[in-house]
Amino acid sequence: MDLINDFRDKDKILAISKLIKKESNKPLNIMEICGGHTHSIMKFGIPGLVGEHINFVHGPGCPVCVMPKTRIDEAIKLASMDGVIFCTLADMLRVPGSHTSLMKLRGEGHDIRALYTPLDALKIAQDNPDKKVIFFAIGFETTTPMSAVLVEKTLNLGLKNLFFHINHVTVPAPVRAIMNDENVKIDAFLGPSHVSVITGSNVYKSIADDYKTPIAVSGFEPLDIMDSVLNLVRQQNANTHEVYNEYARVVNENGNLRAKELIDKYFEICDFPWRGLGVIPNSGMKLKDEFASIDARVCFDCSVQSAKESKACICGEILRGRAKPYDCKVFGKVCNPQNPIGSCMVSGEGACAAYYKYAKRG
Repeated sequence: MDLINDFRDKDKILAISKLIKKESNKPLNIMEICGGHTHSIMKFGIPGLVGEHINFVHGPGCPVCVMPKTRIDEAIKLASMDGVIFCTLADMLRVPGSHTSLMKLRGEGHDIRALYTPLDALKIAQDNPDKKVIFFAIGFETTTPMSAVLVEKTLNLGLKNLFFHINHVTVPAPVRAIMNDENVKIDAFLGPSHVSVITGSNVYKSIADDYKTPIAVSGFEPLDIMDSVLNLVRQQNANTHEVYNEYARVVNENGNLRAKELIDKYFEICDFPWRGLGVIPNSGMKLKDEFASIDARVCFDCSVQSAKESKACICGEILRGRAKPYDCKVFGKVCNPQNPIGSCMVSGEGACAAYYKYAKRG
């Protein structure tokens, strides 16, 4: 099996396109909760292949996008301290805080580093024993195991100068928050790809049952997404609400048990503030109390004032599924990848970035 070309077969994609258009006879709002899906949908022109009844709604599938401004301000405060080397993933550097960004702060001389992998923080801490190294961890269940491995290695090595600011979030809780929003009409979901490798497809069954909403766990390639959409159309017609695992080549029902054990060893579920969605109970993760000695939010003063979002930016509405990038008055004008006003334009997985890169702009 060619994992790229076999899933970009033109004839197969067009054949499924005909089936979708033939069998789809009423509106179907499908929310994708993975930024990778958003980019694939726009990159491969899938809206034009599925017919007039299918409407893709972009959800909170980008970990950089959902990070609230208060957490960005906490990062900026920590990175501003003397004797600190602040480490995070590259996209986080450009997300605007209330007054500045990590990128601008780095330009002023602060030691702020973008990591290729979280494990790079180990060597940085070992090479700089006189510095406090703070790792700002973000991501859904996909990246949480890597942070857990980093915590474990930090403890095993006895490193006293590596600290963690944990901002990991989970997928199911925000999906429920969106479904509980009476202003949002979602008929079906594309389940995330990489997240599901860790969680397994069973994690979505209660959502499908509780909200009578079908879910298709899909891969990233156009054939993956088209097949998933066809399944959701057929479920709509049959009035069923099952979890369809289209991505069975890498996703199983129970997920990666070893990764989940490692997560449970070091982290616990907590409430988390989401951009655009507010505080969602049991939607985030934090270090367990027994590891407080390496918890940056315990060891340092992270207090910041409540931050207001830009009035010009509608990232929050986009993440809630209430709006699309084109609905934003500054999209592609004042707000663009070179001068992002909101997080959805900053991140490589953001909906605004996808629309700007692949869609026609007026």
